[in-house]
Order: sequence, then structure tokens, then C-alpha cells
Amino acid sequence: MHRHVIAATILGALLLTGGSASAQRTNPLEGQPAVRHRLLLVKQRFEIAPAFESSVNADFKHTLSGGLKLEYHLSDMLSIGVVGFYGAGLNTGLNGKIRDDLPDDDVEGDPTPTQEQWDEHLNTIPIHGAGYITITPWYGKLAAFGKFFVNFDFYFSGGLAYAQLKNKCCSFMTDDTPGGDLENGVLPDNDPNDDPAINDGSRIGGYLGGGIHVFLSNFMALDLTVRDYLFSDNPSGLDFDADLAVTEDDNRFLNHLFMGVGLSFFLPGKVKRTP
Repeated sequence: MHRHVIAATILGALLLTGGSASAQRTNPLEGQPAVRHRLLLVKQRFEIAPAFESSVNADFKHTLSGGLKLEYHLSDMLSIGVVGFYGAGLNTGLNGKIRDDLPDDDVEGDPTPTQEQWDEHLNTIPIHGAGYITITPWYGKLAAFGKFFVNFDFYFSGGLAYAQLKNKCCSFMTDDTPGGDLENGVLPDNDPNDDPAINDGSRIGGYLGGGIHVFLSNFMALDLTVRDYLFSDNPSGLDFDADLAVTEDDNRFLNHLFMGVGLSFFLPGKVKRTP
């Protein structure tokens, strides 16, 4: 009986000691940074990127453009920047198919535009750009074949877009008032094809973008981007709402989606590390 009491006392002491030690045990990683000695590849650095981009959803005229991206990274996650491009228009496949089916000469009473009227109403985007704020929420490292390692980050941008639109209209424009002026007794001519296109000039709108930096070195990265410039436009310059007149009502708020590639250089060239 005496031996059973002693054994029970020792077992209880061991249980109490183990419980106390377990309660005092802490996670050694608690409060520690996710990555030690990480290269600060963008923080407080200025980014300069010669770039090229092309439209991917244009109806009638693709835009091929070259330009420059300038951005200052306030921190690992937040930066402000501007981007600007100068481009040239290139006919889409849809444009070619439509034009081939159009008549050479105007037919009275037929609302179909001639090939010349079609060509002159279409617009291009010779200049476009944006000012924006960028958030970079993710970064990491890529490995190829277990031997080559590169750093990368993903970013998302939002801001204001600007575009300068241009057309060749209109060698055939008449003196008639598009849509008429009923208050002053001017009847509409019901021929939208001889109306001015009203799809040129400056546009202000929204901007959304996203991309990835693939760092080739501590001061240089491949910049792959998708950019969306949102503004009012009527790419055909013709009577979109079928009211037999070309007016401001034929404009719509459209997405102008571009994909691009650039080569980013980061200054200063020397990069810092975290503790």
C-alpha cells in the first residue's frame, strides 16, 4: 500500500511538471519576418522602362506603339508612375472584310458608306498614356532546372488615362447639319455618311493595369504588362445608334486593351537587404 502511494505521488508530479513546461513553450518563429536577408529590389528606387505595346481588342485599327514608363517605388508595395506611348494604326482583319464588301460609289438612298467614306471615318490612337498608383502585393523567386533562380513580383495599377484620337475625315462632308436643327427649321439630310466623324481629339478616362517584373539582375527586369485604357470612343466614326446622323450619342465608353513588354532599369543601382 505504501509503495502504491509513492508511485501515484511521483506520477502526479511528473504530469504537473510536463503541463507547466508545455504551457511555457512558445513558437520560435512568432514575430519574425517572413524572409530574412531579402533583396529590396524596388523599395525607394526609380524605375525607367523603354516599352512596346500593342492593342489586342481593337475593332478596326490595331495600335502598335513604343513609349516609356517612369515610376517611383515608395515602398515594397506602393509606387506612383506615368506611362506614355506614340503609335501607328494597322488595319484589323475585320476591317479588311468589311471594306471589301462596301461599294465604290455612293448610291442615293442607300445608308451603306462607300469605301472612301469608311476609310476616312475610322480613327486611330497615335498618342496614349496614363498616370497611376501601383500596389505590389506578391513577390518571390523562380527556379529553372534547379540551377537558375530569378526574383519576380506581381503588381496592379489604377489611375487616369489620356488618349489623342485622329481620323482622316471628311473630304466629302456637306454643309447640312447632322441630324438637322428642327428649332431653326433645318431638316435632317438622313445621310450619316457625309457627316463629320466626331471621333478625334483628346480623351480622358480610367486606367487599369497589371503585370510582372522578372528580375534579370539586381537593377534590371523584364516587365510584362496588360493595360486597359477606358474612355469614350466611336472607332468607326459612323452612325452607331442608327438615327441617320453622326452625333456625340454614337460614342460609347469602351475598353482599349493593350499587352506590352518593357525592359526596366532601377536606380540607384546598388540594392539593399533586410536584416
